This record gives sequence, C-alpha cells and structure tokens, in this order.
Amino acid sequence: MPSIRVLRDIKARHGVEANEIARRAYLYVARNESLPPQVRHQAQLQLNTFGRYTRPTTVKNRCSESGKGRGIISEFALCRFQFRLKALKGELNGVHKASW
Repeated sequence: MPSIRVLRDIKARHGVEANEIARRAYLYVARNESLPPQVRHQAQLQLNTFGRYTRPTTVKNRCSESGKGRGIISEFALCRFQFRLKALKGELNGVHKASW
C-alpha cells in the first residue's frame, strides 16, 4: 500500500491537471500590465480562490514504492535504492548490471 506522501502527491498531480488551463488564464490576465488594474485584481482574487493542490509547485517526484522524495530516477518513478533492488531482481525491462 502506498504511503500517505505518495497519495498526497497523486492528489496534487490530479488537482494541477484538472485546473491547469484556468489557472494559466487567470495568471496571464493578472500579470498582463496592459490591462486595467481592476481586471488584474479580479484575476488575482480568482487565483487566490483555487485550492492548495492546484498549484504546480505542490507536485514533487516521489518513489512509487517507498514514498521517498530524494534520489528519484524519474523514468521509473523509483528512488535509487528501490531501483537497484528491482534491477538486480530483473524486474525492470532493459536494465541490467553493467560489466566491462
């Protein structure tokens, strides 16, 4: 069973994906200095109403097995230790121990 950190990251990823277009539109309006200040202010207020897990900065790469947040090999979504264990067991296709 995945840890709470992994579940939180999955929730954040879904939230960002669901609200990405609206957030980018409001952000564009809020940062556009050629628009009147009232319009920009309204766009900023709309941005503030979005939830915590709709911000792209809340998404963090985590290991899908252990939930660690450091040393992640993003192609496999595994931390380096879990990657090593799975590679040595032969559970990762196309990955084998180097020898020369």
